[in-house]
Amino acid sequence: MSHINHNEIVLFADEYVNLKNEDVLEYRAQAKRLRDRLETYIAENPDFVLRKMLLSGSLAKGTALKDIDDIDIAVYISSKDAPEKVGELVDWLAERLQNAFPNMKPEQVVANPSTITISFIGTGLRVDIVPILYDGDKDWKGHLVSKYTGEKILTSIPLHLEFIRKRKEVHDVHYAQIIRLLKFWVKQRKLENPDFRFKSFMIELMVAHMVSQGLKLDNYPEALAKIFAYIATDGLKTPIVFSDNYHHGLCGDCPDIIHFWDPVNHENNVAKKYTEAQRGAIVEAALDAGDAIDSALRAHTKSEALRYWRKVFGATFS
Repeated sequence: MSHINHNEIVLFADEYVNLKNEDVLEYRAQAKRLRDRLETYIAENPDFVLRKMLLSGSLAKGTALKDIDDIDIAVYISSKDAPEKVGELVDWLAERLQNAFPNMKPEQVVANPSTITISFIGTGLRVDIVPILYDGDKDWKGHLVSKYTGEKILTSIPLHLEFIRKRKEVHDVHYAQIIRLLKFWVKQRKLENPDFRFKSFMIELMVAHMVSQGLKLDNYPEALAKIFAYIATDGLKTPIVFSDNYHHGLCGDCPDIIHFWDPVNHENNVAKKYTEAQRGAIVEAALDAGDAIDSALRAHTKSEALRYWRKVFGATFS
């Protein structure tokens, strides 16, 4: 019998990993107030080029970690009225957001390389505004502008959220919880190596792929062990693609190291920027984590099991 089982992982996640429900409600309410203010401004100014604000990112998906200090909101912009170069687009949008929220001080609306950050003085919460160029598509498909290449990337916030919602409905609380645990594991690896990369969206897609292949998520030690074993044995070399919004055959060959296809856009490999060294680092970290969990499950004492689990989740694991 394991000294540290599923229930103890749940308790650890509730204490150290998950954003508390009251904080989720507060942050969502803050985002809603921001969105409501913008929509009121749009209604009063029908020629205004900003069309809609939609909560996105981990808060919208239910996969936010406890230490979240910013939330993501997508702003849909009439594309015929907006600059196409990302630097010009961000500056242009920052100016219009300042007009929409005249009570905010200039330092509360800051333009970044590809987003605008709005800071709330009272709560300290930051909202990252992501501009999406929009032409009126019914599914709210629009184009992000890459800060790296300047290329337009088709996306849809509602369709991405629907993709996650479907998996959460099938797997109850477990799909989102496993993702949060894996994100927390990545966070520990970044503390050890700031160059470690394994983006959250890729984790979401990998877990969705594995559950479609029969992975059970209702026992967290076993599920985590199988996920790390998959990464170690597959090496992230199997393409991951879904048929929610297009036929998987539309995804063509490309020279990228890792192939995780965006479930909304068959032309967008969300892992296209990963190098062979970064892929190798993920595989090596997964090998270490899998070995630690296997050792924890075979440990003779609880203190020994605790020592191995801390190799996965850090010193806060207790």
